[in-house]
Amino acid sequence: MKQFWITFFGSMVGVVVASILVPVIFIILIVGWVSSAVSEFESGFEQASGVPSSGALVVEVDLRVPRRDQPNRAPFGYADPLSLVEIVSTIERAESDSRVSGLFIRANEYGMAAANAEEIHRALAAFRETGKFVVVHAQGFEGTSVTNYFAISGADEIWLQDTTSFSAAGLAGEIPFYGGLLERVEADAEFVRFLEYKNAPNSYTETGFTEEHLAATQSYIDAIYEDALSGIAQGRGQTQASVQAFIESAPHSAEAAQEAGLVDHLGHVIDAREAVIERAGDGAHIVDIEDYATTRTPAMRNSGPVIALIEGQGAIVTGEIAYGLLGGDPMIAGDTLAETIIAATDNPNILAIVLRIDSPGGSAIASDQIWDAITRAQEAGKPVVVSMGSAAASGGYYIAAPADYIVANGSTLTGSIGVYGGKFYLHDTFGLVGVNIEPVSAGGDFALAYSSQTRWSDAQRDGIQSILSDIYDDFTLRVSQGRDIPLDRVQEIARGRVWTGNQALELGLVDEIGGLREAVLAARRLAGIGEEERVRVQRFPHLPTGLEAFQALFGASAETAEAAARLNALMSLPEVRAAIEAREAMGPGAQLRSGHARPQ
Repeated sequence: MKQFWITFFGSMVGVVVASILVPVIFIILIVGWVSSAVSEFESGFEQASGVPSSGALVVEVDLRVPRRDQPNRAPFGYADPLSLVEIVSTIERAESDSRVSGLFIRANEYGMAAANAEEIHRALAAFRETGKFVVVHAQGFEGTSVTNYFAISGADEIWLQDTTSFSAAGLAGEIPFYGGLLERVEADAEFVRFLEYKNAPNSYTETGFTEEHLAATQSYIDAIYEDALSGIAQGRGQTQASVQAFIESAPHSAEAAQEAGLVDHLGHVIDAREAVIERAGDGAHIVDIEDYATTRTPAMRNSGPVIALIEGQGAIVTGEIAYGLLGGDPMIAGDTLAETIIAATDNPNILAIVLRIDSPGGSAIASDQIWDAITRAQEAGKPVVVSMGSAAASGGYYIAAPADYIVANGSTLTGSIGVYGGKFYLHDTFGLVGVNIEPVSAGGDFALAYSSQTRWSDAQRDGIQSILSDIYDDFTLRVSQGRDIPLDRVQEIARGRVWTGNQALELGLVDEIGGLREAVLAARRLAGIGEEERVRVQRFPHLPTGLEAFQALFGASAETAEAAARLNALMSLPEVRAAIEAREAMGPGAQLRSGHARPQ
């Protein structure tokens, strides 16, 4: 009985505490939201509260913070750190800001996506070309990936904490294979793919690399590694051979890295900060890029021609995006992105469209829907330029193919022109735990083609083969027409194989190596906008402001908002995400998706 009352009163206390904490947390979020909304009414010519009104500025960028490629569009997404696209755009804006003397970078310690590192590397190089300085501090290069060092290797000064290590040794990635596990639980993965390099199903059908899978994976990892070595050597003024020898003999002490010329100074972050202030001059201030990004100047308010920036990140799915309060895993929804492109096309103020893509692919149906929207924009006279992030593979490349001009990072995973489809046979698996599911159907033999309780008949497999063959033919034809490459040549370089951006350039799958800046310049040229003419790059549709988010919140009931928050938290749990991903893999339909690792 005593234990009962302890449990009872403990539960009651828990309920009371929760009833107090939930509203308090909710109020804190609302206060932040209202603050964001109120700030939007302040004069655009005033500095944000986090930026001093006088003195030189040094903008600090923390690369240790995980960042999306593109902004989070969820109502409470304002709490997210700046995305990679926002970081690069803000650094570009700082180039022409007379108050900004330099950048202070906190280096990533363990590794980052190769294409992200490359885009940061390029942004820092462009910033330095204006005569302003870049100083970096690292609390070690502790991970074995070379990408984090590549990102900052072109800085004027690199500081390293003297008690840490320089362990960057190359590049690595891991691909799981569940074939053995499925065999143990008496499950079977039945897939059809086009063609031999379409490796996404291999994680379920194989116990290890196939010859083609390994060849393609090793090829792009080697190519990315070579590009990183070349960039590091150029940034540090050394030969590629000397850089490679040092890196491949890792790990090293901080002192050894300084002796090899890959680090300039040893010391703690406070030492580097003091050196930055001294370099910037008396009265200088270090400001966080999150604060600096909110500053507005008269030069930013202009009536120049508009280039629409439309962004798509994540797996490609049909339908529309339904954002939670905080957002979840980013996705590209066919209806949403296609309608956005059409809306930009119909806007008479927009002269060109830059489409930023960071996607491993997904639904073939949604990919073709977006392809159609792009072609409609072109028919209406609006040039479309694609900027690729860390990946534009499979369906991600499908939607890029019709663009007038494609810009990719050298290490962007590109291509994977292929398709696959299939299912998991789980009847015997359920039988292991005493569950018997018996299917029933009416109509033709194909009615049970996607049932997890029956194996494919020969006729069903032939049907799946026919569907996927048609999609593959359409995919290769789209690429042939969009890139003006003979169809037989496309079929040679397709076959589901992933290439790096540099390899894709040689094959004619992209037009230029670069990032968002280069894509905007290409859009200017195609739209006939003069080099000296000021242009506005306008995110389309615009991100919801704090006020709009605040209004949207109170347009619904408090109960609805709380339920949405709880559901969003639930959907973010790793166990739930894993279950959803497994369910998606078992679902019917053709997938234009890449299953390759992104080396870090």
